Amino acid sequence: MGLSEGSAMTSTSPRETTTEPDAARSLRLFSTLIAVAALAVLLQGLWAGIFLEHDGERDAAEKWINVHARGGEVALALAALATVVAFLKLRQRRDLWIGSAALTALIVLESYLGGLIGDQSKDTLTAVHVPLAMALMGLVVWLPFRATRRAPDGPRRVATIPGQPTKNRSGQPTDPSRGTPSRS
Repeated sequence: MGLSEGSAMTSTSPRETTTEPDAARSLRLFSTLIAVAALAVLLQGLWAGIFLEHDGERDAAEKWINVHARGGEVALALAALATVVAFLKLRQRRDLWIGSAALTALIVLESYLGGLIGDQSKDTLTAVHVPLAMALMGLVVWLPFRATRRAPDGPRRVATIPGQPTKNRSGQPTDPSRGTPSRS
């Protein structure tokens, strides 16, 4: 609105309140849960390093072994919650709910192996437990970065044969060498 001589400046537009869309809120919740799960997984490595210092002396390392076990339970709970959020609220993002479901399943396997090592002294399983922990670390770092990418809007690009005409999203033929509408 402009000002005319002798008139007061007024605004007739209603006060706008913006609310964050549900998908954005859900993505933020998912990212937060995965980030805290990532921290728990990272701390697992620290705690394992502390108790492995007492190589073979379970009594001396018992406190840190228990901290490591509880940390695994926390990581599992966070990963499971993130999976539920991704599946229920971000279902169109298959990469996120499948990735978080894989994370949850791998943490279950990792926890099971850790229990066998700690409770039944099956120390040879450490040769599987530690590399699986490294894979978990990679997955738990990949998921938050993946969550920052936009969801795909439509079908993926299809490979074309060089020199053959293609069509853009509106169905118009394009010049394959420039990706612009072709001139007829």
